Amino acid sequence: MEGSARMEGSARMEGSARKEGSAETWAIVACGALSTEISEISGRRGWPLKIYPLPPLLHNHPEKIAGAVRELLPEVIATHQRVAISYADCGTYGALDSVVEEFNIPRLAGAHCYDVFATPERISEIMDEEPGTYYLTDYLVRSFHRSVIVELGLDRYPDLRPDYFAHYQRVLWLAQQPSEELRTLALQAAAAISLPLEVEVVGSMGLERQLAHLLRVNS
Repeated sequence: MEGSARMEGSARMEGSARKEGSAETWAIVACGALSTEISEISGRRGWPLKIYPLPPLLHNHPEKIAGAVRELLPEVIATHQRVAISYADCGTYGALDSVVEEFNIPRLAGAHCYDVFATPERISEIMDEEPGTYYLTDYLVRSFHRSVIVELGLDRYPDLRPDYFAHYQRVLWLAQQPSEELRTLALQAAAAISLPLEVEVVGSMGLERQLAHLLRVNS
C-alpha cells in the first residue's frame, strides 16, 4: 500500500512537472487545412504555440471529426496549460460541441471555416446573392485535385460531375494570401467542375482574431 501510494504520488508529481515545464507553450488541435495559416499567425505574433494537426481530408468525413479530436485531446491537455480547438462545427452537427463541453476546451466560432475567414454575416450575404456558390480557401485551391476530384472519384468517372455540381452556379475563392500561382490553380479548379471563378480577398484576420480570443492573448 505504502509503495503504491509513493508511486501514485510520483506519477502526479511527474505529470505536474511536465505540465509546468510547458506552461509557456500553448496548443491548438487543428484542422490540417488551417495549420499553415495558424503557423504563420503564431510565428508573426510570437506565440509559443504547438500545433497538433489532424488530417485535412477528415472534412470529407465530418462524422469522424469529433471522435478524432476527442482521442487527441487528453494527450494535449496533459502537457499544455492553454488549449483550443481550431475547428468550427464543420458539418459535425453538434457532435464537436459535445467534446467542447466534455473537456471545457473552446473551438472556433461558426458553422465552417468560411465563417471564420469571411465572417458569418458575409457568408450569409453571399448566399443571399447566389445560393449556388461553391467555396474555395487557399488550402482547397492548392489541394483541389486530391481533396475534391480524387475524393469524389471524378478522376475515374468524370461523367459524375453534373451529379455533384449541377446546382452550383459559381466558384468563389475566399483568398487568404492571393498570388498569381494560386489564381492559376483556382481557375483550373473552377474549370475542372465547369463553373466560373470569382475571387474575394478575405485575408486571415478573422482566423487570427478568433485564435487570439481562444488563447486569450493581446500581444
